[in-house]
Amino acid sequence: MSPPAGADAGAPIPAVGGAAAARSPAPPVARSRAFELVIELVEEQIAAGALHVGDRLPAERVLATMLGVGRAAVREAMRVLEAHGVVRAGVGVGPDGGTILTSMPSEALTQMLRLHIALANFPMADVIEARVMLERWSARLAAQQGTQADIDRLGAAVEAMENARFDRATFNDIDTHFHVTIAEAGRNRLVADLTTAIRDSMRAPILTAFRVNTTWEELVEELILQHRVVCQAIAAGEGMRAADAVEHHIRFAFDALGWGRTGNA
Repeated sequence: MSPPAGADAGAPIPAVGGAAAARSPAPPVARSRAFELVIELVEEQIAAGALHVGDRLPAERVLATMLGVGRAAVREAMRVLEAHGVVRAGVGVGPDGGTILTSMPSEALTQMLRLHIALANFPMADVIEARVMLERWSARLAAQQGTQADIDRLGAAVEAMENARFDRATFNDIDTHFHVTIAEAGRNRLVADLTTAIRDSMRAPILTAFRVNTTWEELVEELILQHRVVCQAIAAGEGMRAADAVEHHIRFAFDALGWGRTGNA
């Protein structure tokens, strides 16, 4: 795609094919949905394989002219895409300037899930079932694909839990790290990203439940034991045992933290 007259000739602009390339400057569109046209264009080009991570998007004035929208709509679209972890806005016109396609699936998913869970858009029981499905798969993959370094990290996390048993916030952070480490050890990026996003989004609700728990000493002892069993199964390469152990742990915590007895269930 070539920039129209007056565009910044020095700005590197990726070749954009498909339907977008055939578009001529469009008549002005309703302001309320103008920014959506820009987002649709970017999505269309990503899906078509015309844009890849690291590519620089066309200049603001190019997109505005091509789609018949105002530059304010282009800026709004870029803000939305940046919030979704799809683009990164650089400063200037050098190698780091302009708007560049990026990839931050874990961070973007975590942010959106955290907000929606906080708004109770997902019943806690649904979140738990999603965790069970994903973490069973992660545990099996970790038992098959995990390296000694992964196993060492899991073992270190369990020992750290022992040392943090009286500090509920620290224990919760280590607990999160343990589950994320399992997901990463499976070497399946999508499963790992989804697992990480859901577990990270649960950090605050779990800590709140930890803090109001009245039998913490008994609960933390059982949680440490369950994490140790999961770690041992993964270290032994026993995928099904690891999957069963992590499911038992998730469902136990769901009941022990009271979510099965509240309106969140």
